Amino acid sequence: MSYNLIYTPDELREYIKGAGVIAFDFETAPDDAWRDEPKAALDAHKAHIVGISLSVLEGSAIYLPIAHKVGKNVQSRDELMQYLTTAVFENPDVVKVAHNLSFEAMFLYALGIVVCEPCYDTIAAAQLTLKSKFEFRGLSDSGLKLLSTSLFGANMPDFNTVTAGRHFDEMNPAEQETLRYASADSDYTLRLYHKFNGWFAKNLPQHRDIVERVESPTAIYVGMMKYNGVPMNTAAMLERQKEADAKLVALRAEIDEMTGGVDIGANASTSAFKQYLYTDLGLPVLKTTEKHQEAADDATMILLTEYCHENRPELVRLFELVQEYRKWSKLKSTYIDGYLRCVNSATGRIHPDLMPLGTETGRFASRNPNLQNCPRKDNDPIGVRKFIAAPEGKLLISLDFSQIELRVGAFYCRDEKMLDTYRAGGDIHAATTSVIFHVPFSEAVDKNAPHYKEHRTIAKNCNFGVFYGLFPSGLQKTLKFKAGLDMSKEACAGIIDNLKSGYPRLTYWQDETKQRAANTCYAETWLGRRRYIIGILSQDWGKHSFAERCAMNTPIQGTAADILKLAMGRIVAGIKDHPWLKPFLQIHDELVFEIPVDKLDKAVAFVKQCMEVQPFPEFDVPIIAEAAYGESFGELKEMEDV
Repeated sequence: MSYNLIYTPDELREYIKGAGVIAFDFETAPDDAWRDEPKAALDAHKAHIVGISLSVLEGSAIYLPIAHKVGKNVQSRDELMQYLTTAVFENPDVVKVAHNLSFEAMFLYALGIVVCEPCYDTIAAAQLTLKSKFEFRGLSDSGLKLLSTSLFGANMPDFNTVTAGRHFDEMNPAEQETLRYASADSDYTLRLYHKFNGWFAKNLPQHRDIVERVESPTAIYVGMMKYNGVPMNTAAMLERQKEADAKLVALRAEIDEMTGGVDIGANASTSAFKQYLYTDLGLPVLKTTEKHQEAADDATMILLTEYCHENRPELVRLFELVQEYRKWSKLKSTYIDGYLRCVNSATGRIHPDLMPLGTETGRFASRNPNLQNCPRKDNDPIGVRKFIAAPEGKLLISLDFSQIELRVGAFYCRDEKMLDTYRAGGDIHAATTSVIFHVPFSEAVDKNAPHYKEHRTIAKNCNFGVFYGLFPSGLQKTLKFKAGLDMSKEACAGIIDNLKSGYPRLTYWQDETKQRAANTCYAETWLGRRRYIIGILSQDWGKHSFAERCAMNTPIQGTAADILKLAMGRIVAGIKDHPWLKPFLQIHDELVFEIPVDKLDKAVAFVKQCMEVQPFPEFDVPIIAEAAYGESFGELKEMEDV
């Protein structure tokens, strides 16, 4: 190994001279106010960069000590950072490589620096390579130390072993172990870059393109969101917390009065409550768990409510109370208490962990907290989305792809009726209403027409479900538990048949897609993001049919995810010209930003332009991003209403 300390811009310039690919890594430590807080070193609002390592050649690396409290640091930190910004981070002629690029991007963004393409995130590359014949690495399989050990046989001691309880700025950079630890990170990141690219060339060339064009720019966007954080109205949250507590006490008292004080627990699913229902009250078991035990989930409560309407009307009120109790308990525990626990003590905001490869289709996942499941206002008496509120003098804007999965579905199946509807700027849900209920299109779009709301609800559920191989029983359950509509299985089968006959290319595409997956054991997005579906070989009907649905879901949902990520990359590329635009949240097909009040029109125009670009040459369906704005996320006003 050739690991060396560098102290001057001239030495740095000499080391990276002529390099087209540069791997880099940051060591960080908490600011003085946060020295005793666990994990503060990972928070760009509570920590700073202590040192930077770079590698341009395998087995070689340099370390720039910037802010160590022990030993010697670089001569001019500002001059050195300015050179690094120009020569590396914002240099369009250098491939910037980092392991977990969003982390480095976050700390650079805090300094006003935005990493530009070309860039390469080796943690994304790791998750797009196979760890076994049919299984891609997960996030937990993709740590730098683990990969360096398993792929190169490296001896990589962990952080705690090297620092022995100290912060990294308390380490002397001149000590061999400190220098080796810091330098090895960039060295092995560069090795992973070459290793994974070799694997991609041999096995899945499309995945390298996805890493470079899609996932790595997305990682930079994630770093920006992580730094900006979700602005929260904590005063409103605390007020609603008191309201929820009082509501739960009142509901619990009324339930206790009816049950004689049976222990129902936090969400009315205790064994004592089930015994009360099925033994003491003698109610029938209408639904069981996978372990063939009596169920007590929300669907069961709805079924028991319906049973009692017919057979035990005196118990209807009990189940209404239980459902209300569960709803309030969920809202309080997840969306009030849970969100409050995640409020950052330095910023008063929530900075969730957003994982761009958190699902097998390439869609995002979120944790600490999970903001992907933020409730819609039509099922939220507390107003959770109103907790997300702009600071004074700012606005929130949201841009949401309109029916992106259906547009992608139309692109895939090439059904002329679907394509013509979108190309003409039409309403696909109205078109489906017309198809399945045999009514004129003019009646399907008429909000005052008989059964308008019911028909449109059914059409929406059909559109999203039938693309993915929904069975009549599945549509029946969806309509019952999500839309409150009671329809027979036969009626649902008729609706699906009508839809398929109205869109004849849909069935052809589904059959072709399932057959291709059966032949290859995988499904792919248009850009070549692969998902292995071994269950399609199973003789078990349940596993086989689930695999077939995955085969149809993956190209559509995964391609829609790729389209959103490509838009994120375009926003990153233009953010230097719009420094006041603060991305902070992504929920499925929606991007949310904080902006100054006077930048509304300019912000919406820029983001719409980035989102509505034709994502790849073959995509011939118009993409529409619908904009809304407001002072809180729960009270956004559509831009067309301005």
